[in-house]
Amino acid sequence: MQFYILILLCGLTTTALAEDKMAYLDRRNEIRIGWGDQLFETLMWHKQNYVVNTMPASYEQVYRENFKYYQHLWIEYQWRFNHWFSLGGLFDGSGVSWDNVTRNGKGQELARQSGEHFYNLVIMPTVRFTYYHHEYVNLFSGLGFGMDINGGTETNAKGWHTDVGAAVNITVFGVSANYDRWFATVEFGGLYALKNSNYIFMASSRIINVSIGARF
Repeated sequence: MQFYILILLCGLTTTALAEDKMAYLDRRNEIRIGWGDQLFETLMWHKQNYVVNTMPASYEQVYRENFKYYQHLWIEYQWRFNHWFSLGGLFDGSGVSWDNVTRNGKGQELARQSGEHFYNLVIMPTVRFTYYHHEYVNLFSGLGFGMDINGGTETNAKGWHTDVGAAVNITVFGVSANYDRWFATVEFGGLYALKNSNYIFMASSRIINVSIGARF
């Protein structure tokens, strides 16, 4: 008798777990907000120019100094077709600011113009491939392709302050920790945006992303 009761309890537990997992799968809508780094830009781009201090005092040059990096803030919506494939859209914003400093040939500061900046606004459809699916942990990769709107105080060759280029976002590896309908993610990848080979808006940005979200 006890043996049959044990089998019955095991069956009920398995059924309950299956129902819980199916309830999780039935939540096809997902929305999340996140933060992404500008590590590559900070290390490799927009570095302060070497200050010339061996020229006559009449010599003048403008330098970019005092860079500030405004990390990526983004929001994404996804709709899940099945347990491994979902489709959605991403909106991402980031920026950089600096001072334009005029110095003479001795390196002495003559003038400083603050408030110089540029920003990037990325809009793109995205797809996600979840290759490990569990009630508490998901592993996934993803891809997005869309456009980047670049603007700010700079101008392009035509004198425009705003320009548009192609953008691609690659999620090489992502992990999602789930609790009921809530979840948090960590992703590794990169965001790239350019107009042509000579006009790069972003390269290897958003190497690391973290986010929180809900499924419903």
